[in-house]
Amino acid sequence: MAGTVEGIALEAVTEWLVERVEGLRPPLLFSLIAGGHSNLTYRFEDASGAAYVLRRPPLGHVLESAHDMAREHRIVSALAASSVPVAPTFALCEDPEINGAPFYIMGYVEGSVLHDAAAAGQLSESQRRELGFDVIDVLAQLHMTDPDQVGLGQLGRKEAYIARQLKRWNKQWEASKTEEVPQMEAVSRLLEEKMPEQIGTAIVHGDFRLGNMMVADGRIAAVLDWELCTLGDPLADVGYLMNNWILPGEVEQAVIPTAVGGFPDREVLCERYQQTTGRDLSGINYYRAFSHWRLAAINQGVYKRYLVGAMGDQEGVDLDAQRQGVRDKADVALELLS
Repeated sequence: MAGTVEGIALEAVTEWLVERVEGLRPPLLFSLIAGGHSNLTYRFEDASGAAYVLRRPPLGHVLESAHDMAREHRIVSALAASSVPVAPTFALCEDPEINGAPFYIMGYVEGSVLHDAAAAGQLSESQRRELGFDVIDVLAQLHMTDPDQVGLGQLGRKEAYIARQLKRWNKQWEASKTEEVPQMEAVSRLLEEKMPEQIGTAIVHGDFRLGNMMVADGRIAAVLDWELCTLGDPLADVGYLMNNWILPGEVEQAVIPTAVGGFPDREVLCERYQQTTGRDLSGINYYRAFSHWRLAAINQGVYKRYLVGAMGDQEGVDLDAQRQGVRDKADVALELLS
């Protein structure tokens, strides 16, 4: 078994997999899938060419309670019975002696991840428009999925989602911050003061955007990266998606897939979501502000992990831009709340 990849104990992992994945034929060839800033995702093939995915926590020290592989595996497995497209799951390893940390195995879903405008530009304009509708329709289906019926009713508390999230991310912010950022505390205070009443409960993805979806033939083949999923207020997902739904002319650099053009605009998607779910989106700016603030806290955690070397190879990583991005997101959140 030749070829080593950081984060994979090849011999031990192969031995463990052969006993649990039917038909698996070593040797296995692993490669790290680029783009992950939290849990690490590897694609691997066996001798027959069959492809799989391994998910594990980042290397080095991580925040307590973060990167729960068993929880993520449980969520993806449960949603296989729903109308939300997810990858099939095969096995979960909770023994850190095998690979230094827990991990789980999924099937590899063919398609592409639209990480930027260049990738989205490979689709025709009509495909982009239909994909936009598919994105909001899949989100609506997720939010209309009864967590109790798919076995996720105990995934988390169903009430007071925003209050719980504020508490969680304030704590994570304090654990990860490397210097004072006054606008983060200002946004936190305003989010507390302006907090709306939660209407109903849904399965909340927590990171629902095109960069976390496998796309094939202009439709979503699988929603990925469920590590932030919980139960709570579905409008938080909608606000987050709208923040990531950047249309031409809104940003200077075309790093967001939708910036290439051809996608439905925010108003069209919000109207479609309202008609499908019956939920009122008139106060969506609060949730957009919350999502910017939460993402700033998450990005600060990523920034600190890079600083301490817990994210592996740092080649091509602009730490100054990562640091400034935290402040930029906090500034935008303040503007949305004003």
